[in-house]
Amino acid sequence: MADILITGASGQLGTELRHLLDQKGIDYQAFDSQGLDITDRQAVAKRFAAIQPKVVFHCAAYTAVDKAEDEGKEANWQVNAEGTKNIAQAAHQYGATLVYISTDYVFDGTNAGEYSTDAETNPKNEYGKAKLAGEQAVRETMDKYYIIRTSWVFGEYGKNFVYTMLRLAKTHDHLTVVNDQTGRPTWTRTLAEFMLFAIQNKISYGTYQLSNDGSCTWYGFACEILKDKDVTVSPVTSAEYPQKAYRPRHSIMSLGKVKAAGYQPISWQEALHDFLKAID
Repeated sequence: MADILITGASGQLGTELRHLLDQKGIDYQAFDSQGLDITDRQAVAKRFAAIQPKVVFHCAAYTAVDKAEDEGKEANWQVNAEGTKNIAQAAHQYGATLVYISTDYVFDGTNAGEYSTDAETNPKNEYGKAKLAGEQAVRETMDKYYIIRTSWVFGEYGKNFVYTMLRLAKTHDHLTVVNDQTGRPTWTRTLAEFMLFAIQNKISYGTYQLSNDGSCTWYGFACEILKDKDVTVSPVTSAEYPQKAYRPRHSIMSLGKVKAAGYQPISWQEALHDFLKAID
């Protein structure tokens, strides 16, 4: 019986993590929302009782950031806050180590420098508030946990900015992308590798921040994605591209703690190159 349990198994990160574990010959049991409704406390308790996992990779999340502001507000809170609390309590009951994925949206994006792991949080959108509540539930419930904040996630197995840009470039000769939001892109492969690294190397429990190295604006990211395509990309301000949910303007999270633990993430440009090569 596998002693690793994965939630959100069919999502962008959950799928990437399953492929990584498969490649390494590591057994696990993985569930999507149909197989395990994390908002149902009794269902979670029953599943954990059957498996009694030693490691829980909690990849399940509500990620529709703009919908979370209104029509998806309740679902956002139920999944990201209450669901995470249910998972944390069950993991704690069986002495499991929990890996919880959080977000740069726990910060308000007003910091001129990098955000350290212990920087003051101040989420400005509903998604960030719910994910922070999830963090707090993990800290209050458990001792054996890794909270991993990430940002600007892209990968092979879900909807993301890279796929959007590539799709639009097929039907447009000119695109506009915001140039006043700065952050760190994250390849799901890099994130999955660090999740496994943390467990296998038994690094110190606590909060970490993991993205690919370097930083850029969304405009800069788009230019790199489309540099070999026959399309022009122009910068615009966030005011010219209004969205329901507030986006942090400057959410570069420090990678210092991850590097000190012995993991060296590749640059976002290298990650993007490897990803584009993989899907070509």
